[in-house]
Amino acid sequence: MMDARSMMGAVYVQTNEPENAIVAFRRAMDGTLERIGAFPSGGKGNAIPHLTSQGSVVLTGDGRHLLVSNAASHEVSVFAIGENGTPSMIQTIAVGSAPKSIAEHDGLVYVLSTGKPALHGFRIGMEGLEPLIGCERLLSTGDADPAQVGFTRDGRTLIVTERGTDSIVAYAVGADGLLGEPRVSPSSGPTPYGFAISGNGTLVVTEAFRAEKGAAAVSSYSIMGDAVSPITASVGNGRSEICWAVITPDDRFAFTTNFADGAVSRYAIGMDGALTLEDATAGVAVDGRSGLRDEDVTADGRYLYAIDADGGRIYGWAVGEGGSLEPVGSWEGVPSTVAGLAAS
Repeated sequence: MMDARSMMGAVYVQTNEPENAIVAFRRAMDGTLERIGAFPSGGKGNAIPHLTSQGSVVLTGDGRHLLVSNAASHEVSVFAIGENGTPSMIQTIAVGSAPKSIAEHDGLVYVLSTGKPALHGFRIGMEGLEPLIGCERLLSTGDADPAQVGFTRDGRTLIVTERGTDSIVAYAVGADGLLGEPRVSPSSGPTPYGFAISGNGTLVVTEAFRAEKGAAAVSSYSIMGDAVSPITASVGNGRSEICWAVITPDDRFAFTTNFADGAVSRYAIGMDGALTLEDATAGVAVDGRSGLRDEDVTADGRYLYAIDADGGRIYGWAVGEGGSLEPVGSWEGVPSTVAGLAAS
């Protein structure tokens, strides 16, 4: 059993079941996890395996709150995080239809709803989320089929990927938290999906098109204000169905999960934002089996965790100096509908 002295952080996922809940794990110094328990969200998941999202479970930057989308009840739940990593639900608030992705920066929160594609803005306080006046913003088209929303690290730009239009949409964020007019840029490859943004504004986007094995790819872009410009187009990895992306805190590496074949790929990020594939199978859950999806890297950059939804497990790796991944274990206790992952 872990004690308080050995606890270094936590990992959170949502069950996405009809009675949705957060499953919380404590993280020890060696990267191993211990299940804390399941905590009802007060909302409903859609109970469908493989929730089409990145960012359905998000820790706020200060680590004090956990935000969770409830796709079937059209709500977001807010949990306060205790000193030992235990979440306590403080609010469930209605948002747009089928919310599946959440972004937070310095207390400003935007929720991406996918039923009627739109963005909804809030401020977070001790009692939960408060809507911004004039916060709702419809996306570019009704068939946008959005995948993820996220802030640049300085909070000045909000990014949305649209699979239906093969577009990346940028919004300037005002001092009042409201969004400027959308600026639409074409994706370098089809089906832009999950993404991550480095400290210097490099945007790394997965291209989750379904194709023959070996067609999976990732592209990089520069973000300058609300302008998104391609840097490296569609760098393949020889694997299948890249969907999720994270960037290490030092901005040197991007890790992507390959849903169809159980592998984590490592890309190096150059000073100019250029991508280079370094290892297509840097980490492997179960080689050749589908299900590897949501991932996150801890704030200290030491560990990477990912969900294997089809296997009902969470896998963890220690991140080496050169971006190598060394397995630290896997843990059961999550359903096949599991979605979202946030690590501290």
